[in-house]
Amino acid sequence: MPTKYTVELKQRAVELVLHAQADPVTARGAVTRIADELGVSKETLRVWVRTHKQSGTDTPAESMDLETENRRLRAELAEAKRANEILKKASAFFAAELDRPHK
Repeated sequence: MPTKYTVELKQRAVELVLHAQADPVTARGAVTRIADELGVSKETLRVWVRTHKQSGTDTPAESMDLETENRRLRAELAEAKRANEILKKASAFFAAELDRPHK
């Protein structure tokens, strides 16, 4: 069964490989070395790097899956709306408490 890796791990791994490949001293064997350090298959890491390079983006962060980002933002928006409704109800309750005569 294939292992699912987080988007952050993929981005960081690609970033590490690109950085290592940019330096002639560390370029040789960069994919294998970084794959071993991160505990991912070197072929999987090669595919991630190749996909990133073919996408034409400057940094791995720019190639983040937009659908995943949209899902995260929608969930965040829904949570903010729920919190806003709770705060509205609480403020109405406390405003009513202030208007009541006290003994």
